[in-house]
Amino acid sequence: MSASAATSSSADIGQILDTGPWTTMQKLVGLLAALSIVMDGFDGQLIGFAIPVLIKEWGVTRGDFALPLAIGLIGMGIGSACAGLLADRFGRRSAIIGSVFVFGLSTIAIGFSQGLLTIGVLRFLAGLGIGGALPSSTTMTAEFTPARRRTMAITATIVCVPLGGMLAGVFASYVLPSFGWRALFFSGGTLAVILGVVLAIFLPESPRYLVRRPARWPELARLLRRMSRPTAEGTSFTDLDEQKVEKREGFPALFERGRARDTTALWIAFFLNLLAVYSAFSWLPTMLSAEGLNVAVAGSGLTAYNFGGVFGALLCALAITRFGSRWPLLLCCIGGATTAFYLGTVNVAENTNLLIAGFGLQGFFANAVQSTMYAVCAYVYPTTVRATGTASALAFGRLGAILSAFIGAAVITAGGAAGYLTMLGLAMAGVAVALAVLGRHIPSQRTFQGVAAEAGVIAGN
Repeated sequence: MSASAATSSSADIGQILDTGPWTTMQKLVGLLAALSIVMDGFDGQLIGFAIPVLIKEWGVTRGDFALPLAIGLIGMGIGSACAGLLADRFGRRSAIIGSVFVFGLSTIAIGFSQGLLTIGVLRFLAGLGIGGALPSSTTMTAEFTPARRRTMAITATIVCVPLGGMLAGVFASYVLPSFGWRALFFSGGTLAVILGVVLAIFLPESPRYLVRRPARWPELARLLRRMSRPTAEGTSFTDLDEQKVEKREGFPALFERGRARDTTALWIAFFLNLLAVYSAFSWLPTMLSAEGLNVAVAGSGLTAYNFGGVFGALLCALAITRFGSRWPLLLCCIGGATTAFYLGTVNVAENTNLLIAGFGLQGFFANAVQSTMYAVCAYVYPTTVRATGTASALAFGRLGAILSAFIGAAVITAGGAAGYLTMLGLAMAGVAVALAVLGRHIPSQRTFQGVAAEAGVIAGN
């Protein structure tokens, strides 16, 4: 009788994960996922530090790099679009490990390049891995984290992109002057490959993926025991959350039921924000080098930008949790625009330290907006269209990133530092307008509490 009961018992994976403790094993998985994003940001931004050196060594122009940069960003877009399909079919673990190896090996290969065409092709391949790592790793983090910790855990994972870029800047400041740009890519890619080996050894598969494959339920049971959530032998598993959202709405639903204004506003906000952010990632050291600063100092501008972005994203996420998303995001947009316009008046040669600090502040505001807009998407769209809404906003934003490869070079050539900073300021001002038009923002904590209290009164009556 007891054996029959054990065999027929059923457990919902969502309830198991969300109601239990946040164990050391789960935190370790989050750390490994975060490290993959740190490496993603690290390898992804190496090209920005190398361009000023390559311009001098190969005798090419800034405009010559526009196409290789754009090809790399197209690869990132394709990688992001395909990551979900690959992760759903082959597992989150395989998607993460595969992405890290792809961008690691491609980055190593860039070190052997003899021309811009080769760099463009290899940047495309690296972009596939770089673009695929972020959605796969954030999915893994979400599926190993209890619901009460999930928002901050995902934000902490996303913020690892500028953290990786900051570390890349520190790394480049030592490697470039002493060993050259080839060593920069050799060593950066090798670090990613080493991380890929570590992930292959220690990273488990996601329980949300395993639950959909009955043949792997014994593996799921062992994983749950490691997470201090033992189940009876022979337990069958379900995922009620997945069953609830099995029927999803399609792309047209983004413009139905009063969502058209919010969808349009989010698309514009993502487009302009990624235009600004990737203009910095790709062209900031080149712009500073064109103003007469040496390679190490020019690279420190992007390092400061990423350093500010780490703190900006985390602090903005905390502010949104308490005050809602409207005013924190609008203030960050206004801060980003104001900072850029002011820096356009600073003399680069006479006030270099002020300029570098200003880029740290610019990164604080721009990356705060970029990292937290994902949470806004998750709030704006209901469950049945949430994945489609977020993916479409990011895809439209990628067009802004691709445009940055061309417009950055053109603006620096035509207008120098002042023109470049004016472009950043106008982009952030445009983001502010789009987010002001957005009708649905994450409400403040007080609003949540007021709604809950009102619901309690109604229920009591």
